[in-house]
Amino acid sequence: MATSMFAGDSGRGTQGRTMAEMNITPLVDVMLVLLIIFMVAAPMVTRSIDLRLPQTPPPEPQSIKPPHLSLGVRGSGQFVLDGVVLSERALASALGEAARAAPNTVVDLSVSGDADYQAFTTALTVARNNGISNIAMQ
Repeated sequence: MATSMFAGDSGRGTQGRTMAEMNITPLVDVMLVLLIIFMVAAPMVTRSIDLRLPQTPPPEPQSIKPPHLSLGVRGSGQFVLDGVVLSERALASALGEAARAAPNTVVDLSVSGDADYQAFTTALTVARNNGISNIAMQ
């Protein structure tokens, strides 16, 4: 324990009397040392628990392949769907029926070298507008 001496009169009649005060510096030092010890020791105390949780089997991949249609664009602007020459209107109805029958139908689109770009974009637009979302370009 430490003592303090008041020099002078503070008006309370404490002139020359000793007053006992607690010195907290050793207390703070001990607390900091304990904190460091616990910070170092805590990771060593923690252990992992080996658990084996039940596993669900992975889903089996679909073995059913989606139907494929072959759509070709010729240089004359004609559309050939699976070997049948069709107009734009007939192509739209044929692709719409195919999409309603199997929504995951894949259309393999091939364009001849002398075909017009407009015919190509028309084929893509007709396929998209009639529900075909899987288009493979060759």
